[in-house]
Amino acid sequence: MVFGLAGCQSAAPVPPKKPASKPPVSTTVEKPDVATQGSRPAPTSPYALLTPVNWSAMPGVESDNWVASWAAWLQSCQGLKKKPDWQAVCAAAPTVKSDDANAIKAYWQQYFNVYATQQADGAQQGMITGYYQPVLKGAKAASERYPFPLYKVPADLITVNLSNLFPELKYKRVRGRVQGQTLVPYYTRTEIEQLQSPLLGNELLWVNDAVEAFFLQVQGSGIVELESGERIPVGYADQNGHPYQSIGRLLVERGELTASEASMQGIKVWGQQHPDQLQGLLNANPSYVFFKLLPTGLSGPLGALGVPLTAARSIAVDPFYIPLGAPVYMATTYPYPDSDTPLQQLMVAQDTGGAIKGGVRADIYWGDGEAAGKLAGAMRQQGQLWVWLPKTFKLPQQ
Repeated sequence: MVFGLAGCQSAAPVPPKKPASKPPVSTTVEKPDVATQGSRPAPTSPYALLTPVNWSAMPGVESDNWVASWAAWLQSCQGLKKKPDWQAVCAAAPTVKSDDANAIKAYWQQYFNVYATQQADGAQQGMITGYYQPVLKGAKAASERYPFPLYKVPADLITVNLSNLFPELKYKRVRGRVQGQTLVPYYTRTEIEQLQSPLLGNELLWVNDAVEAFFLQVQGSGIVELESGERIPVGYADQNGHPYQSIGRLLVERGELTASEASMQGIKVWGQQHPDQLQGLLNANPSYVFFKLLPTGLSGPLGALGVPLTAARSIAVDPFYIPLGAPVYMATTYPYPDSDTPLQQLMVAQDTGGAIKGGVRADIYWGDGEAAGKLAGAMRQQGQLWVWLPKTFKLPQQ
């Protein structure tokens, strides 16, 4: 899920033909993200699950397209260059020829160490999913054709950064609204979506499809295309504070879809077939995202790092386990046409997401439009991650 902007016009990449050998990625089931796994407690300090390894530990790294990932790394440096741990490596990056694969590889090996990450229970595998930037049909005013609002951040939404009060709760925030002298939970999706919504008058834009509006919130950014042809990028501005609940998982639990059918496309088809049950299904996810208008002309949507994302090279991660902005080597597989087709390449951790939790968990940004949406909707693979950090980066004591 992207918490950013929109504007990327790149098409999603086509998976390569299947090679002779399979990648060394297991097909074990994803471990749940919980506070503890078995007898091993979850870490209490950031990046505590990172373990130093040799360069050779990463499968396929020698054959990666170093030039293709370089532009994404330069974008990361725009968000990192003022941070002490990253200043030296980002200062050196512009001196490297961007079309020289050997020079780029030498840069990585000169300035960075490699760390394997894992789940809290020690598992090396985790879930790799995908997201994209949808294009919705919309308008600046409500009408019979465009009845579904996208809301901007309401004035009564209060956000409390708990780390200001309790340093051990870094990255923890609570959201709510003031009722009398008490901070109470903010409105749920059910409350917001009722006919007399408490957010009436707070509309940003209007769109023509409730399901598309829902998945825009899941993706976090998108483009609203007006009848005039004007394309308005919108991006994540805030959230109501309620936890994200997967409606696809709910449909599987109810026996209405199989696990393989519970993709974004499968859920949309289910909604078309069950219009009278659709709103109840959407309301099962109490989380609700608010949007803001964003500048046009950017090379990609803005992620949590504040820089434009790059299709097929930017990922969302859990920043408690992986530093935001860091290069991350990924070994997984494409979701189709053959799930044995390796996807082994350098990515950059430039985004976060409400559903992206754990030490081995990533969400690939595939671009915008229909082709990207197909990849993102089908992407639910097992994979491994290796984090690259500057040799001067100070990890917590483990």
